[in-house]
Amino acid sequence: MMIVLFTDFGADDIYVGQIHAVLAEQAPGITVIDLLHSAPAYDVVSSAYLLNALHTRFPPQSVFMTVVDPGVGGARAPLMVKADDRWFVAPDNGLLTGVIRNASKLTANKVLWTPPDMSPSFHGRDLFAPVAAMLASGVTPEHEVKAPVLLEWIASLNRIIYIDHFGNAITGIQADAISKQDRVSVGDCAIGYARVFSEKENGELFWYVNSIGLVEIAANQARAEEILDLHIGDSIRIVSA
Repeated sequence: MMIVLFTDFGADDIYVGQIHAVLAEQAPGITVIDLLHSAPAYDVVSSAYLLNALHTRFPPQSVFMTVVDPGVGGARAPLMVKADDRWFVAPDNGLLTGVIRNASKLTANKVLWTPPDMSPSFHGRDLFAPVAAMLASGVTPEHEVKAPVLLEWIASLNRIIYIDHFGNAITGIQADAISKQDRVSVGDCAIGYARVFSEKENGELFWYVNSIGLVEIAANQARAEEILDLHIGDSIRIVSA
């Protein structure tokens, strides 16, 4: 059993430590994995595609606390979903769309349990973390069946969904949606394929299929983000050979 954290809270900010403190108190001895705390801020669509690509590497019975929540304190409901024997705790804003659409077994519920004292602006600490701790400890909080909010979804998304600290740009394009002869076009630049970084000269741009099965734009020992002035949300085109 493990709890996996996926948020836009920022690893260097004041929030993640508070989450860990809650989990240590309420789920002692359970492993907590910081999968990502730099999910695209406020960007539920990009984060949904990123989470969909990342979650399958974790074993059944993992509990994911997934929070990208620009509507915190508003009308959106807290959600707990069991998808293919993994639990997901999240705001009901479409963040779990890919997880839900690709699951072969699914139950979705609105969380009715509320803590006695909850900050209106930090549900991650006061609501989602305790619910994740309960689920990881074998306790199911009070709930009711709810059809979750779902985003419009296509399997392969032609846009940048994440930029890592190397300056590489991860797209939502699935590996099976492109051939090695195709070029990936950003603005006026059409970029060819390489299998790995070492196949290119230093500073040379290329695209490759990354370790989570998505097309990534990179430059060998340089920042593709800066070379191409890339941003999360930028559109990408596939140019067939």
